[in-house]
Amino acid sequence: MGNRNRILLVEDEETLAVGLEYNLKKEGYAVTRVSDGKKALESFRTKSFDLILLDIMIPFVDGFEVARRIREESPQMPILVLSARSRAKDRIKGLEIGVDDYLVKPFHLKELLLRVAGMLKRKKWYRSSVEKSPVYRFGANTINFGDLTARSGKGVLRLTFHEAMVLKYLMDRRGKVVSRRELLENIWQIHAEVETRTVDAFIVRLRKYFEPNPEKPVFIKSIRSAGYLFTDA
Repeated sequence: MGNRNRILLVEDEETLAVGLEYNLKKEGYAVTRVSDGKKALESFRTKSFDLILLDIMIPFVDGFEVARRIREESPQMPILVLSARSRAKDRIKGLEIGVDDYLVKPFHLKELLLRVAGMLKRKKWYRSSVEKSPVYRFGANTINFGDLTARSGKGVLRLTFHEAMVLKYLMDRRGKVVSRRELLENIWQIHAEVETRTVDAFIVRLRKYFEPNPEKPVFIKSIRSAGYLFTDA
């Protein structure tokens, strides 16, 4: 029982919330269910969780603000947003805040369960990956993958969990070309080609942080029609 993954479910639509809680527990997860942003933050600060399922349109404190506050306090906490908002700007806002995934309502239960399992698996991979060497240096940059802080020639910054995972994945395969599809499937667990812009947007941000000249990258290189290649040589 003590080894079960613990999920905080934040959803104010009771019928949906009860159904999700039932099915998550059926999968073996320990679930705490709350219906508003204030209770979500209280639960997060008083209990231990492995993942958060978060609706956006909830009372008192909206989901975006809840995600922002949680991300400030726990950079590595997986957050999966559930929302009826399907507009691109809402997805982008979520990514900028640092949510890990965004699932639009109505969704298939099986897809949700697969995404939850995938996020928990990635969290485990990331933790084991950084335990041996949490700090990595290249050029004028220092990355601490443990607390997601970084220092570059442009100053000190805090990476989002996804930014850190993309960078760590490329670094672990330094000198090898990594395709967009590979990044999507291993970092986001997305299989649709239309989502390749997501990868490109993250690469642009990482170059802005760490490249002396983002227009002429020397660390994170584009390989035409193939993907990206990290080199610290």
